[in-house]
Amino acid sequence: MKKFAIPIENGQLCTHFGHCQQFAIIRVENNTVLQTEYLTPPPHEPGLIPKWLGEQAVTHVIAAGIGQKAIQLFNQQHIELTVGVEAKTPDELVADWLNGALQAGLNNCDH
Repeated sequence: MKKFAIPIENGQLCTHFGHCQQFAIIRVENNTVLQTEYLTPPPHEPGLIPKWLGEQAVTHVIAAGIGQKAIQLFNQQHIELTVGVEAKTPDELVADWLNGALQAGLNNCDH
């Protein structure tokens, strides 16, 4: 089973990971989406969101840009990151990942 977390704002990938409105949490098994839920993250504090997503049993994060500290914390929890992704809906992003079509790019976070 895979569990994706995607930071969203107004239904699309949020470009500022730590300040998103919600996270789409999408559970996938055998390349089939089983469940999508939307969770409001805790208030932004450095290092808190990676820990919180780990507590949600997330295995994969799809993001536009993400800070270096968060990358280190996700790596420590063995959560796979895909960054530099263009803004789409969570369903489109997970479908792209499952089809091998998700394009990673430059990490657009500079802090």
